Amino acid sequence: MALNLWTPLTEAIFHYTGLSPTAFFTIAALMVVTYKVVCGMFGADDDDMYVKKAKEAASRQPLDMGDMTEEELLAYNGSDPKKPLLMAIKRQIYDVSSSRMFYGPGGPYAMFTGKDASRALAQLSFDPREINGNLEGLSEDELEILLDWEYKFMEKYAKVGQLVPNKTVGELPEGKENGNKVVARSINDENHEHDKLQGSKNSNEDDEAQPETR
Repeated sequence: MALNLWTPLTEAIFHYTGLSPTAFFTIAALMVVTYKVVCGMFGADDDDMYVKKAKEAASRQPLDMGDMTEEELLAYNGSDPKKPLLMAIKRQIYDVSSSRMFYGPGGPYAMFTGKDASRALAQLSFDPREINGNLEGLSEDELEILLDWEYKFMEKYAKVGQLVPNKTVGELPEGKENGNKVVARSINDENHEHDKLQGSKNSNEDDEAQPETR
């Protein structure tokens, strides 16, 4: 049975390639070996690198970035390899370092890293003008798409903080501002009391300086 299959096979190989069966299978084996060697040189190292970085990201202690402005978040866009990769959806910040091959420099979603990409994700857009957290004007379908993205991020990545509005130059926290007002009011009250005492003292001195009249 095997001989009956081998004879037609060798004839077909010679007919279509002009090679003997021995030469054909030798060349085929060499091609397979060459393919594996090339893949090992270029692909395996990259895969190992990404796996290693993903494991390192997973082994790190959970981050707690707290409140961050958009300017502060931008520093975590992958430009500094020592910093984690952060990205925001609906002002909630997530650590996407475990998916560096997607969100790191050169990755297909690298443009979203370090930003609130809510609008772009809702519209499935890579337009840089749409990479922001503005949800105004989005349709119900787009908001539904954004909700799906949010659920995926909540399941896969750790939430590490939230975006807050930019701080105005010279703006003080509410508690500190109120404290300053209280301190200023106390100082004014003390100055007022001092002026009253000083006026009363001067009045008494004037009375004592006047001669007695009979």
